[in-house]
Amino acid sequence: MAQDNSAKIRQERKLDRKKPRLPDYERILIVSEGSKTEPLYFKEVINASYPRKARRMVVLSHSSGTTPFQVVESARKFFEDGDGKTIEQCAFDRVFAVFDRDDHLTYEHALSAARKMELLNDNNKPIEFCAIASVPSFELWLLLHYEEIHWPLHRDEVLRRLKSKMLEKHHLRYEKSMEGIYEITKAEFDTARARARHLSGKNYPEKDDDKPCNAYYGDVPYTDVYLLVDLLHRQGRGEKTNPPHCCRPKDKKRLSQKTA
Repeated sequence: MAQDNSAKIRQERKLDRKKPRLPDYERILIVSEGSKTEPLYFKEVINASYPRKARRMVVLSHSSGTTPFQVVESARKFFEDGDGKTIEQCAFDRVFAVFDRDDHLTYEHALSAARKMELLNDNNKPIEFCAIASVPSFELWLLLHYEEIHWPLHRDEVLRRLKSKMLEKHHLRYEKSMEGIYEITKAEFDTARARARHLSGKNYPEKDDDKPCNAYYGDVPYTDVYLLVDLLHRQGRGEKTNPPHCCRPKDKKRLSQKTA
């Protein structure tokens, strides 16, 4: 039997100490309204950003309906109850509910419900529960990779423009269930992020006041998707991340006015 101080064991310990240690990545649950496009996109972001052995993220589509409030409720249920298979109860540090404005009647109710969500994980720590909203649709985020948007667009027009740009730039026909969309668009991520930030920072005095746009502004083009993608990128690089602004408390007076 080899002794603890043998040359072989000392060498193995030395090599073990030299092995790079993976960051302790947070556990993230993403639940989306879309059953194909969004889950495929976020899974591709995760696969491209994190080492395989370190992935602690789960991406799911809704399980109880497609309205924004149902997506928020679905995310809560997945967090609290798991799925009876691979997802354990309360085993996440951050939860994201991804949905569109479209013409949904429960949109603002969903934003309010997500903001008020108070949940503890299996370590008895409060989690961050965030709504990732897009107005009018998730495809606005993809379109921002190719052009600036200044005025409200119907989701059908967003989709038409996106298909035209994808055909023009990549000779590809965009479809809802298209795979590889992150790989196709990632070269323009910084441009899309800057455009999304610009939209959220614009002033629309004709709406209510001089405050910057946010997710509550009805048909004004807006998307939080860049916040989630940026967080996944930074965590994948082992950087410390703060909650995106969609998780942070906002002006209560303004919130009550918008959700009344």
